[in-house]
Amino acid sequence: MNNLVETKTLTGAKIVVETLKKFGVEKIFGYPGGIVLSIYDELYKQNDIKHILVRHEQAAVHAAEGYARVTGKPGVVLVTSGPGATNTVSGIVNAYLDGFPLVVLTGQVVANLIGKDAFQEANICDMTKSCTKKVYQVTDVNDLEKTLADAFNVAMSGKKGPVVVDLAKNILYDNAEFLGDIENICDVKSHIDVTDILKELCAAKYPVIVTGGGSVGAFEEVRKLNGILNFPVVTTMMGVGVYPQEDKNYFGMIGIFGDFSANQILKESDLIFSIGARFNDRITCCFPNGELKRKFIQLDINENEISRVIPAFKSIVGDAGCVISDMIQKLESEKFIINSKWSDEIQSLKLKNVKRENKTGNLYSFEVMQELDKFIKDKDLYVTTEVGQHQLWAVQNLHFNKPGRFITSGGSGTMGFGFPAAIGAAVADISKPVVCVAGDGSFQMNMQELATCMDYNLPVKVLILNNGYLGMVRQLQEKQCDGRYFETKISNPDFMKLAESYGAAAYRVKSRDEIIPALQKAFGQKGTAVVECIVEPMEVL
Repeated sequence: MNNLVETKTLTGAKIVVETLKKFGVEKIFGYPGGIVLSIYDELYKQNDIKHILVRHEQAAVHAAEGYARVTGKPGVVLVTSGPGATNTVSGIVNAYLDGFPLVVLTGQVVANLIGKDAFQEANICDMTKSCTKKVYQVTDVNDLEKTLADAFNVAMSGKKGPVVVDLAKNILYDNAEFLGDIENICDVKSHIDVTDILKELCAAKYPVIVTGGGSVGAFEEVRKLNGILNFPVVTTMMGVGVYPQEDKNYFGMIGIFGDFSANQILKESDLIFSIGARFNDRITCCFPNGELKRKFIQLDINENEISRVIPAFKSIVGDAGCVISDMIQKLESEKFIINSKWSDEIQSLKLKNVKRENKTGNLYSFEVMQELDKFIKDKDLYVTTEVGQHQLWAVQNLHFNKPGRFITSGGSGTMGFGFPAAIGAAVADISKPVVCVAGDGSFQMNMQELATCMDYNLPVKVLILNNGYLGMVRQLQEKQCDGRYFETKISNPDFMKLAESYGAAAYRVKSRDEIIPALQKAFGQKGTAVVECIVEPMEVL
């Protein structure tokens, strides 16, 4: 039997492309430059990988993250050196904090010029060490294939996240043997004894389940588990859709802009079972009296998250789906007496959630979101958001019963994320429309990506809530600065003319009864459309 592996001698640029194929890469987001031209030339010569040309490198990273969120596969980015690389940093930070896999390929000057301030040289490795799972710099072509393989495996293992591979220009032209036999390593799903955890859950009188972003991939298991337990369920913003919002046991989102019912349940609970939730300061600030520390049971795939914010009474480090499957199996095969009945007793808390009112007669943002919710209720699509007031009006008024359909920037709060993320989602699944809910401020961060939408005829529908302000900051100035509004009133382009200049359909809405007709027209277009809603400027959350 011949165990020899057949090898080929290829240039580094060709090795990059062939390794991407090996890992099943079908789409890559990028912007060309001199350092990486050899890779672009190799992409030109093949048909297996499609390159999506954006108009700014930050948008490439956000689009790759949107793609990763929809497909579950790592998003791949290709940019040149210097400013091309540094423009990716905001996108990398976003993916790192929210835990989505990216492989970002950056060009670098030739190896013997690194550190000598060559043209378009930037030390992207040191810049991104704190916001990536791992950073590589390849200066020898013989290390290239193994490094790329390691990068993909690191991005996808444990808590997923971004990696950066910095490629010195010389290695892309040098030759090396290409083996093509490196394995795509998957996480091993180990089984953990969950008996003690189940005893605590079943003994609690006032338990609550908190679903975070780390539970998205385990939505089926979470739903089945609570079909047995019948506990109240609340969510962080990144966990929206994990548990069906139409279910009676769902009580809403926790945190500073969350629902009264959800926050109150946490305050009254005697046990919190956290599944893949980070509990950042936007949540903990609502519980200053130690309510989260009573009995906090934490399940997270990242051991560094255990007790990092809230001391864990008990903890499990592992894949949420695997761990919860073990819990379900044990609950079904052994006798556990579930003590809590309080989910049925606290349904009235939902009646105390804030009811928004129109106080001026102008169109309000919450009204736009309520009409959008009616319109998309029976549609199979994705929703992305930019960052600001509109993001929170979306999460407060839209209803999601499927996981991963709400795509937003959580930990980083990156203005400019939502529109390119919508592009990535559309590229990932061209059969489904993508609605991007944007503010007039956030949309201008990456509005040039209308060109990308038009180039690829993407079914992205942009809904702009135009209040003429940086609304969230203006709201803070109202509360913290006694209404001294400084540098938050903004000038805008004519968004209709802007969209039309790129060839997109555009509609303007000024009253509630105009919203559904405008959405019908926008969705009647096969490609990209923009709906601008002129809304009350002084509305607050």
